[in-house]
Order: sequence, then C-alpha cells, then structure tokens
Amino acid sequence: MAVIGAGEMGHGIAQLFAQNGFEVSLMDKYPDALAKAKARIESDLQRLVQRGKVSEGDAKAAMAKLTFTEDFRNAIEGADLMIEAVPEILELKKEIFKEADKLAPEGAILSSNTSNIRISTLAEVTSRPEKVVGMHFFNPPTKMKLVEVVPGERTDSEVTDQMLALCVRLGRTPVKVLKDSPGFIVNRINAADILLFGLILDNGLATPQEVDSFAKAQGLPMGPYELLDFVGIDVAYDSLSYFSSSLSSEYAKCTVFKRMVDERRLGKKTGRGFYDWSTGRAEIPPAQPTDKLSMMDLFSIEINEAVKLIEEGVARPEDIEKAVMLGMNRPFGPISVAKSFTSSEIKARLEDMSSRFGCSLFAPTKSIAEGKMRDAIEGRLSPEKEKTPPQSMPATSKEGQPVYLERLGGKVARVVINRPKLNLLNAEVMEGLGKAMDELWDDKEVTVILLTGQGTTFSAGADLSQFFASQMEFMSFANKGERLFRRLAELPKLTIAVLKGYVLGGGLELALSCDLRIATEDAQIGFTEVTRGLVPGWSGTQRLTKLVGLSKSSELILTGEKIDGKRAYEMGIVHKLVPAGDPDAFAEQFATDLASRIAPLSVMFAKRLINKGGEVPTDVGLEMEAMAMGILYGTEDLKEGVAAFFQKRKPEFKGK
Repeated sequence: MAVIGAGEMGHGIAQLFAQNGFEVSLMDKYPDALAKAKARIESDLQRLVQRGKVSEGDAKAAMAKLTFTEDFRNAIEGADLMIEAVPEILELKKEIFKEADKLAPEGAILSSNTSNIRISTLAEVTSRPEKVVGMHFFNPPTKMKLVEVVPGERTDSEVTDQMLALCVRLGRTPVKVLKDSPGFIVNRINAADILLFGLILDNGLATPQEVDSFAKAQGLPMGPYELLDFVGIDVAYDSLSYFSSSLSSEYAKCTVFKRMVDERRLGKKTGRGFYDWSTGRAEIPPAQPTDKLSMMDLFSIEINEAVKLIEEGVARPEDIEKAVMLGMNRPFGPISVAKSFTSSEIKARLEDMSSRFGCSLFAPTKSIAEGKMRDAIEGRLSPEKEKTPPQSMPATSKEGQPVYLERLGGKVARVVINRPKLNLLNAEVMEGLGKAMDELWDDKEVTVILLTGQGTTFSAGADLSQFFASQMEFMSFANKGERLFRRLAELPKLTIAVLKGYVLGGGLELALSCDLRIATEDAQIGFTEVTRGLVPGWSGTQRLTKLVGLSKSSELILTGEKIDGKRAYEMGIVHKLVPAGDPDAFAEQFATDLASRIAPLSVMFAKRLINKGGEVPTDVGLEMEAMAMGILYGTEDLKEGVAAFFQKRKPEFKGK
C-alpha cells in the first residue's frame, strides 16, 4: 500500500499498517518530513518495545516493511491501496487523486483520510469513482480505535466491505457512514462545538481560561481552547470554512479563528494560540470557572447535530454513539445523553442558544421541534433502504460486543463481559447480560453457565462515567441492576462466576448473584463504594450479609477494603480456589465435569428452594421442599439417575 503525506496522520497510518504485516511506501515531497516521520516511527516502536507491547523482532520487522520515498510514481505504481493523508486543502487532494488515478494499478483502491471533505468530490476527478472510499483514522492512528469508513455516491459496495474488513484486521473498530456528507459523523458534531466556542469569544461572554477552568471542573482532562491550540487553530478554521461552503453559511459566523490564522497564532505548532506554548506546554492563567456556559448547552448542541445526521440518513444512532465515544475519547455519546431528556427540554435549550448567539445552526432540528426526538435516537427514522449490518465483520468476531455468549459443548455455555481492561458495567453490558439470560433460559442444551470477564479481570464494578441526568435516574439505574441480578440468581441453570483480577463493587454483586464462585488466589475482591461516596447498590448489602453473616459483611462493606481470593475463600465468599494457570480453562473443565453429573431439573428446583429459603418461614420452606420432591419423583431424570447409580456409569440426564 501507499500512504501519501508523512505528517501527523500519515506517518501513524503507515506505522499501523507496517505493524500488521503490510508493505508500505510512505511518500512525501519534503525530505525533512520523511526524515521526521521515520524518526518518530522508530521512536514509537522502541517505546512499545520498552513497555513490553511488542518484541524487538516485531519492531524491526515493522521498520523493514516501510519504504520512505519522495517519488509519487515509485510509491503508488505497485500499490493495492492508497491512503491520502495530506492537509485539508481540497485542490491539493484533487491533484493527488488525479495523479494517483493515472499511475496506480487498474484494480487499486484510492482512499482518503480526509476528516471533512466529501469523498464523492474527490472521486469525480478520477476514472474509477467506484474504487474511491474514505478511511478516516483518528489521531494518533496507532492508538485510536475508530475508523470512519465512508463510501462515495458511486463507491462499489464490495470496496466498502473490503475496507471494513481491513479495519478489523488492523485491530480498529470501523463505523460505516451511510451517506457521504461533510464531516461524516464525529467532525460534523464537533464542528458545532467549535462554532460555539468561537461565538463565546466573539460575544465576550467569557475568556478562554474561564471556559477551560469550567471544563476541567467537570472532570475533562483538557479545556476546549487548550485542545484547539493543541490540534491547531488553522485546522479548526479550515473545518468551519469548508462547512460554511458545503453545509451552511452559519459556520462562518465566528471571526476569532480567522484573526488568529491571519496573525499566525496557530497554537502549539507556532508557540502561541489562545495560550503561550513556548515551553512546549500551555501556560494557562488561573481563572474562576465561567457561569456563562453549562454542560447542557454542549449536550443539547451535540444531540441536535446527532439527530440531524439521523434525519439525513448519514448514520444510525448506535453508530453515532460509538463514533463519538471512540473518536472523541468519551465515556458516553449524544444518543445516550438524549435518552435522559424529553424533546421539549432539548428544544427549549436549543431555542435559547439560537437566540442568545444569533445562530440558526443551534435551532432545534425538525424531529426535536416536532417532539419526535425519541423516534430519531431509537432508530425509527433510520433509512429503510439500508438493511445490511453496519460493519462487515466475520460472524465469529467479538469486536465491539460488550457481552458475548459462547457455547462450549458438554452442556456448558460461557457469558463474557467484554470491556477490557477493567470490564466496567454500563447500560450496554447490563443489556447484553439480559439478552444472554433470555437466550439461555430455556436452552435444553445448556446446564451450566460460566460468567467471566475478557482478559485478566472479572469486573472492577459499575462505570460511573455514564451520564445520569438526575438522582432519580441514578436510582432507576440501581433498581434495574438489582432486578437483573435477581433474575440471574433465578436462572434455571447452575451459574459459576470466574473471579480473577479485580472483582469490585458491582462486579462482586454480579458474582454474588451466581450460584458458585471460583477464584484465583490473587484476585482483588471487595466493595469499595464507601470510598467513593456510595453504597453497594445492586443487592450487595443484602446478598453478602446472608452469605457470610453480619460481622464479616460489615467488615468488607464499611471499610471499603479489598481482600484477595484466598481470604475470600476463608470467609465463605468463594467456593473453590483455582490452581496456578488459566482460571477460565480450569473453570471450563470444572463446569464440564459438573454438567455431566447433575440433573437439570434437580438444579432448577434446588436453586429455587435455596433462594426462597431465607425469605419464607421454615414450615413454608419445608412444604416447598416436599412439593419439589414429589414433582421430581415422576421425572425421567430420576429414573436415569437411579439406573446409572446401580449400573456404575455416568447418567445421561435430559431435563425431562
């Protein structure tokens, strides 16, 4: 493949492909740019070696895959794929695509890493528009998972599918943009934010440091103006200029960015932007957080833009959410935030913003104005013509699934929480667990279910970075968790939690809802909620007390201390310690052995008796026990169990 442009994005894309085994020609007409790119790639690979992420041999192999050249023809003549990564200058990109069309092999795919420009505009200068596609990586490409895959108006669907599959091979998460539109998903939403920050300064409402102080008070690592400086004021200005010519003249309403570009105050790259960067870091004067801006202002604008994308058929709600989370490094996106509000609430906020800044871009879009925001964010406005899945991934791929289900054979299934490294529990994970329970509830081929986490951690608890609009909404989230975990406890199968790494807070509550728990000796187990200003909110205070008694549960819950797996075993929280090695492999063998020995109907009734035993008087519990015995006496499984015992063989229970 050929990467055209060795700058900030180009060299990172080249490195990513080289590390994944591709032969890469990195081309730039400036020798200094090539030399700098080579040095940065070598330095980054060495850092990865030092951190144990890659071996020395793999780093050398990646460098051997790279060729650095100033010759466009030399770079592209043998390429199967070109990725153009030059600055966001339309005419420059068009020239590259014209030349590439002449020199690249007939079957080569021509792609652009453009962050804003319509792919169809680039495709129209070539003789192969069906082979032109957008592949928008995010900075830095070697770390950021998101790639927006953007077909032009005439792009062949097979080419789009190839690029989606290629992204998966690179270890990225592709999001397919359904309609070629300026800015695609992430930058379309981000552009409205940038416009707002420009208008705040134009109107003299607050200083950059006051807004950045406000942003950091909300828990953000960097304020918007510091971030604009870091990325480059010229980048923001070019984006708004393109949007003003291609989408709406409203994007040209602010003037501050043009003034700064004219004065060469471009941020970090020139040493000065909103702040002084002469030392390599932003020197930000201390300031009180502004009261002229609220997070709801930003949320409302982003929700508005997201709904516009849905209305225009540019992207599905779930893909917008995923793209914003991955592309902007956020714990939640505008779709999940929108679910906490009504159309009228967002409409009122947008009308106020539009009036306050004299900007119609902030006015509520059609669905919000008509009270149909929920129809939009729940996908009922999505284009009907697009029936294919948003990603062309292999059917077995677990990429992007917060929870996945594996049938292991031998009447054993495994449910895996897939949000490494910590496998934090959020609304998506809870929904995934619920779906897995639905699928397994009446599955006659499964007797034992393993519950584990992807990687080396079970779950470090609830994801508290989720957005909650109010105390009542947070309470509702706790109620949903309690109901889900009770349902898990009532699942008519034997459930086993595999405790490894961190098993904290909600993760421990999830484990306590299972019938059995096996753990590694070094697993870190505990309820740390009181050190965060909370309490165990998904049944932990009730389940642990019933399991180990008041004294031991008080010790664990009230101190917020973590104990290891061995101590948890001694306390009676854990039923079995896992020997050295792979806990999931041990658990699978343990579950398979159990499944071959236990009768499904007996397990179902025994679980109900155990769960209800602490909730009813003893005489009622004994009556329930007798009834269960009577029902089981007439089953085929009882006859099989007795026959197998006398014949000294393993029973073959059928759950009948």
